[in-house]
Amino acid sequence: MDAKATKVAEGIHRLSANVKNILFEGMWPVPNGVAMNSYIVQGEKLAIIDGVCGWDGVPETLLAQFEQLNLDVNDLDYVIINHMEPDHSGWLDAFRKVRKDFTIYTSERAKPLLEAFYRITDNIKLVKSGDTLDLGAGRVLAFEEIPNVHWPETMATFDTKSGTLFPCDAFGSFGAVSDEAPYDDTLQEEQIEFFEREMERYYSNIVTAFSVATQKAVQKVKGLDVKIIAPGHGIVWRREPDRVIRSYTRLAGYAKGPARAEVAVLWGSMYGMTELAVQPVIEAIESQGVKTRVHRVPESHIGYVLDSVLQSSGVVLGMPTYEYKMFPPMAAVLDEIGKKKIMNRKAFRFGSYGWSGGAQKELDEINERNKMKWDFLEPVEFNGRPTEHDIELARQRGVELARAVKQWTLGDAAS
Repeated sequence: MDAKATKVAEGIHRLSANVKNILFEGMWPVPNGVAMNSYIVQGEKLAIIDGVCGWDGVPETLLAQFEQLNLDVNDLDYVIINHMEPDHSGWLDAFRKVRKDFTIYTSERAKPLLEAFYRITDNIKLVKSGDTLDLGAGRVLAFEEIPNVHWPETMATFDTKSGTLFPCDAFGSFGAVSDEAPYDDTLQEEQIEFFEREMERYYSNIVTAFSVATQKAVQKVKGLDVKIIAPGHGIVWRREPDRVIRSYTRLAGYAKGPARAEVAVLWGSMYGMTELAVQPVIEAIESQGVKTRVHRVPESHIGYVLDSVLQSSGVVLGMPTYEYKMFPPMAAVLDEIGKKKIMNRKAFRFGSYGWSGGAQKELDEINERNKMKWDFLEPVEFNGRPTEHDIELARQRGVELARAVKQWTLGDAAS
């Protein structure tokens, strides 16, 4: 594909590669594509920060952009790897065929991964928080470890001359980026909001399980004089870097709750019995002025379900019992929600059973195993088709849940 190198700041350029029609990490849909960014930083010496993987023709995509900048790949002195995940480091295999002698700057925890992934064992300079690399001409790069955002070896690189932070996956988002407008100061407000929505799903799918580490990383970032945030995915935040910092702070806080004054309604039904109670519950919740985000499981991909659950303070689970246990697709979704450490939700479950119940037992096990600490209202279970009494009970629970969510998120303002 054609790609264009663009100027981030004096002496710094963004190299780009947009990828579409893939499942990110082999499982997350990216219908709007995803941008992979790397950066050239130039003093008297030349460094490249992060790279891309083989999804988009490597190293051809990057090398073509070198030519646009009138640079030769052999001019590179340093390769800085903030994060070893192959969508950022996969270019190294091809790059070594073009250029043999270069020095890698990375964290100590990245070293074994360099050997495991790419059999690289030499010309590695290990750095830790507080270490620097002087490129000359007044340009000094400072390194800051931000472990578990979202791999243990991750770090960020800070250009002290321009105030540009290169945090790789941190502060990133899904969404392909136009070569003509890859910066927040070259986009219209509705375009920025598009990337913020893509960021929410990116965070929920990729980062949520590491929200505590993300909060620690945000505090480190606030200690730097950051003027530009240049992540490994998504747009570069040059006009208002605080905006993306606020977004990540908010999303990290949602993991333990409260989140938005909204309810995620997750439901599945085999023969339409459980489905009969879905709409009455939704109407009951919305009658209290609480927005719902509705997903049928398994038709709705878990990536979208995670996004809704992370951003909602309440969750409704509607599903039948299946062979003494929960409807299996719902059990899988809930287990993944638990592994993502989305905790402390106000919740309500309803559903049908035939010859036996048992869904509640497995739900309790998942909640306990993953230490989710969800606060459940009394469930409404019905044998076969729900009666009018069952429907009315479900409606009442919907109202109770909506009020509990409003009280938790809005406090006295809810009354």
